[in-house]
Amino acid sequence: GSHDSFSYWVDEKSPVGPDQATAIKRLARISLVKKIMKKWSVTQNLTFKEQLEGGIRYFDLRVSSKPGEIGQEIYFIHGLFGIKVWDGLKEINTFLEQHPKEVIFLDFNHFYAMDNSHHFFLINRIHSAFGSKLCSVECVEYVTLQYMWEKKHQVLIFYHYPLYQEYPFLWPGNKMPAPWANTTNVHKLLQFLETTLEERSRYGTFHVSQAILTPRVKTIARHLIRGLKNTLVHRNLPMILNWVKAQKPGVMGVNIITSDFVELADFAATVIALNDLLLEEDESAT
Repeated sequence: GSHDSFSYWVDEKSPVGPDQATAIKRLARISLVKKIMKKWSVTQNLTFKEQLEGGIRYFDLRVSSKPGEIGQEIYFIHGLFGIKVWDGLKEINTFLEQHPKEVIFLDFNHFYAMDNSHHFFLINRIHSAFGSKLCSVECVEYVTLQYMWEKKHQVLIFYHYPLYQEYPFLWPGNKMPAPWANTTNVHKLLQFLETTLEERSRYGTFHVSQAILTPRVKTIARHLIRGLKNTLVHRNLPMILNWVKAQKPGVMGVNIITSDFVELADFAATVIALNDLLLEEDESAT
């Protein structure tokens, strides 16, 4: 999976998003501030299509309306506004049309400046984009690739807002827990990932291990121009990747792992390779 999957493009010309504090919105009237914000808001370099081609199958999505804009258009957001959600969904659907056996998870986990009418608009867009590819809520353990292929489903949507109850194709957010370390320290991050795996629910939910470091205000202040990638990601990626290589998938093991800048190392290939351990288990069992 990728963290803030949509953030490969953010709009410096648009107003600062409603996910930001009032003080930041005031500061952002200075154009240089938005340039700096961009360096810390962008957590991916690859488009949805490029991420999909590289093996990413879980997408972490934050969305917002644009306050003051007429209509109910919804955009991706991380400090600054990204592309329209509709454009992203169409790009993802094109890939699925070309690869009918691929299955993806779309996790809509943060909503800003949205009332119910915005949600209805967005849910309608999701249904328009994917139609019969959407997998209805089911017991997690039943949802195997075989099950998805038989039903011709390719998309699981997780929707962290009460309206999910009104649509059979919206999975509740609590089926996709994604505990967050909120630290700049790689050792604390790895300890957190270990602890939350131990606490992982044995049945009934998926599980996201967020292998990401989060800048604090002072981190940004000290490294304004360097940005997230050069300050935190490059330096710590080797240790994070070593942790990934040491994991086992399956019950109480890793399930979905997310990272910033997924192309910087063999992140997707490393995660995907863990599945070979499940095959080995099957062979030894037979």
